[in-house]
Amino acid sequence: MTTTPTTAHPAFRVDRFDVPPTALEPFMARLRTTQRLLGELEGCRQNLVLQGTERGDSIAVVTIVEWSSEHAMAAAKTAMQAHYAHEGFEPAAFMRELRVRPDMDVYRPV
Repeated sequence: MTTTPTTAHPAFRVDRFDVPPTALEPFMARLRTTQRLLGELEGCRQNLVLQGTERGDSIAVVTIVEWSSEHAMAAAKTAMQAHYAHEGFEPAAFMRELRVRPDMDVYRPV
């Protein structure tokens, strides 16, 4: 019996943050640290941070991370959770404190 190897499809984590202008500097500093750490993990194909223009009371910041597979993305999530726990960092509390409004999801090619 011949088996066909399963092809891993890439997965994309796309996060959009509405950041108050006064919170942009500390938010971006933490985001750059996270971006660097994610870029070092196995399966990270591309890791982008994009900043929009100020609109009203916020500035849009978008991150797009392409993973080689959903398995690689899940492993990265586990690794980052362990890293944050070791640091004593709580991303949700950090964003609440800065009044950052997140919209995060996983996307797959169609």
